[in-house]
Amino acid sequence: MAAAAAAAAILELDPSHERAARVIDNIVRLERRIFPKHESLARSIHDELKRRNSGLIYMTSSAARAGGDGDEVVGYAMYTCPTSLCATITKLAVKESCRRQGHGEALLKAAVERCRGRRVQRVILHVDPARTAAVALYRKAGFQVDATVEGYYAPRRDAYRMFVDLQ
Repeated sequence: MAAAAAAAAILELDPSHERAARVIDNIVRLERRIFPKHESLARSIHDELKRRNSGLIYMTSSAARAGGDGDEVVGYAMYTCPTSLCATITKLAVKESCRRQGHGEALLKAAVERCRGRRVQRVILHVDPARTAAVALYRKAGFQVDATVEGYYAPRRDAYRMFVDLQ
């Protein structure tokens, strides 16, 4: 399980890099497959990436790199650090066929470390309580439920607001 994640590379998206457009297209396709339309960043990802305090990390598999297509994304995480007090992980997603291999955990740790590098004191995120695997992943990484936000995703579809302190 962890061997697959260890064989993968986590990269920071550099929007000026020649491959960035292909990587973003790959992420948009994943975004559309994984999330309902009203939760997807597929239409606004370019705007999100223009924000000064935002970051996007992504993971490619060693198989994708060995086959010559190093742009095949198996997972990604977006985060924003608007203040020195708090950062938000806005997205964390792993391709369905690549789940339960440690990729989500590796991406989450990498995103938190990038926030720690910016000297952020707390990282928050929102998650649908029905996504039990995601909730378990966040708890394993030390996140705690702070509150239930009613109607966060849609009427009668709540979210847990979770946090981890980095001090």
